[in-house]
Amino acid sequence: MSVLENCEPKRVFYYFEEISKIPHGSKNTKEISDYLVSFAKEHQLRYVQDEYGNIVIYKAASAGYEKLPAVILQGHMDMVCEKEAGSNHDFEKDPLRLKIEDGFVTAEGTTLGADDGIAVAYALALLETDSYAHPALEVVITVDEEVGLLGAQNLDASCLSGKYLINLDSDEEGILLTGCAGGVSAISSIPVKYRNASGCLYEVKIHGLQGGHSGMEIGKNRANANILMGRFLYGLKEQLPYELAELEGGQKDNVIPRECSCALLIQPEDTEILKDYACRLTAELRKEYSGSDAGISVSVEFQEETQIGVLHPVSQEKVLFYLMNVPNGVQKMSGNIPGLVETSTNLGAARLEDEVFYASCGVRSSVNSAKYAVSDKIEYLTEFLGGDYKKEGEYPAWEYREQSPLREHMIEVYQDMYQKAPRVEAVHAGLECGLFYEKIPGLDCVSTGPNLWDIHTPQEKMEIASVRRVWEYLIQVLATMR
Repeated sequence: MSVLENCEPKRVFYYFEEISKIPHGSKNTKEISDYLVSFAKEHQLRYVQDEYGNIVIYKAASAGYEKLPAVILQGHMDMVCEKEAGSNHDFEKDPLRLKIEDGFVTAEGTTLGADDGIAVAYALALLETDSYAHPALEVVITVDEEVGLLGAQNLDASCLSGKYLINLDSDEEGILLTGCAGGVSAISSIPVKYRNASGCLYEVKIHGLQGGHSGMEIGKNRANANILMGRFLYGLKEQLPYELAELEGGQKDNVIPRECSCALLIQPEDTEILKDYACRLTAELRKEYSGSDAGISVSVEFQEETQIGVLHPVSQEKVLFYLMNVPNGVQKMSGNIPGLVETSTNLGAARLEDEVFYASCGVRSSVNSAKYAVSDKIEYLTEFLGGDYKKEGEYPAWEYREQSPLREHMIEVYQDMYQKAPRVEAVHAGLECGLFYEKIPGLDCVSTGPNLWDIHTPQEKMEIASVRRVWEYLIQVLATMR
């Protein structure tokens, strides 16, 4: 018996469980891309699979809908791979272990991949049957959205004829998204040198943070473990001499890092000073982040007495200078839309390598000039420290469209179904709509989706009842397009 067998709508949850069996983290999407091809062949549907693994599946219009413009249904097949400390889950080969708790679908110890596996499940459940009325459909499922919208950037949109696009990558039911931030990955590589030293090796770990999506949660005052590590190391200089041997925190710049660890070499007589400072900083941070991230801990664990390679003092100062000065968090709130973050940055990945200190920041803004201004700050900081800087995965903002027949239609359907109006909003996260809007002149886009919580974290969960309601809404939107 499958875990989701009794969840409604059955076929949507059937496909969600099926794709959850296939490893599909970013940059590891060939198997799921081929699965979608097999689906199209099995159901005798025309399809395109490009060299990157993006998939387009076509379904003819229902009787009476042949003269209507085609509708593009769009989502992405890759997921963010995050797991709890101590988990032995291998995202390269292990299926997700789904479970149901209190009306929600979650995964044991890992991200769930509802962002954006639920879009894939909706699409396949719709494509497999002729039970629902709709215009011609062009279902676009992209790769590597979570690492810079790379699939959508590389997709040749000449294979699409649709004039309307419904993106299924939103995470709050009852909200129609009609604009989003643009973004870029700001990557710094700062040269470092090592020398040998002897002493007591300690691991220091900052952990217990909530983390989360660096667009959706950046305005919720959640702590960044990499930034806190910089604060810890800077403050420790005033307490005792130490030498930094290792540092690593986070993996992706679209995830607020929940943990960061470092290895320090100190002298035996300074052990209690180190532990006392970690305790004091823990108390300070919990007070500062009370109500938003109060589970923060700074732990210290003895490893061994050893001789090991540590950073040269100048290199160590460069790393600390970067961590203490790199822009992070909300940079500016929107002056036009109350409560909307306009510009932000997230130090999502930081690590010491053999020859460089590597750092990657996700910069987002709904204003291009502001996005470039933050990027320029990080570039200037990096070059000041003798490092190299590059931008990757840049994608445009999706600007609000004054005249949108699709938006008006979706508002009307929602009002008819629920006797209330949906909220129409912009979002600080990046969506692929901006790229499709650039590629297809005149394209009319709206994004919607079911309730998801804590995406990009092992606490990610999806509300079962909301999945059903959004499915019924989507079916009605398509059926009433005239």
